[in-house]
Amino acid sequence: MRKLAGLAKANLAILLLAAGAAAESLEDHCLRQLLTVRRVYVDRLGGGETSEQMRDMIIASLQNSRLFLVTEIEERADAVMRGSAEDMIFTDIHQFNDGITARAGITSSSSRSIPGANLSVGQHESQRTSERRHEASAAVRLVNKDGDVIWATTQESLGAKFRGSSADVADKITKQLGLDFEKARKLAAQ
Repeated sequence: MRKLAGLAKANLAILLLAAGAAAESLEDHCLRQLLTVRRVYVDRLGGGETSEQMRDMIIASLQNSRLFLVTEIEERADAVMRGSAEDMIFTDIHQFNDGITARAGITSSSSRSIPGANLSVGQHESQRTSERRHEASAAVRLVNKDGDVIWATTQESLGAKFRGSSADVADKITKQLGLDFEKARKLAAQ
């Protein structure tokens, strides 16, 4: 009985290792396909009105990275970048109210005099701040000619010190693509 339990555990361990190797080889397969991409077409992005501007920023960032040749003709591309993007401007409002109030009063009536006492204390504090915020996000993927997704990322930003949030997201996408491309080169060299 112990031998059977030991064999079952060993078989389970082998299956788990094989599943891990299969998942790793799928990632490796996608990375190797990334190395075959020379031309990229950036498709129109879904999302709000600002998605077209985000597309232009992604194209500029990809072009500046010199990872790929960016083409305006989809049929000439080895891969198409698709996805969605949103750039939102909103006002973040914080409101705070605090107050203390105390009252006391004594009155009595007699025929000769009218004594009375009254006490009142109050304090009230209110604060309201509003801050204009700018936030952008994008989820993009590279799809090869067979329709397979070979790379994907999601990036978001509240803006950077010297650039807006859309430009920051475009640069983050390109940076991640560059890192994964370099990972693919190292994998191919092994």
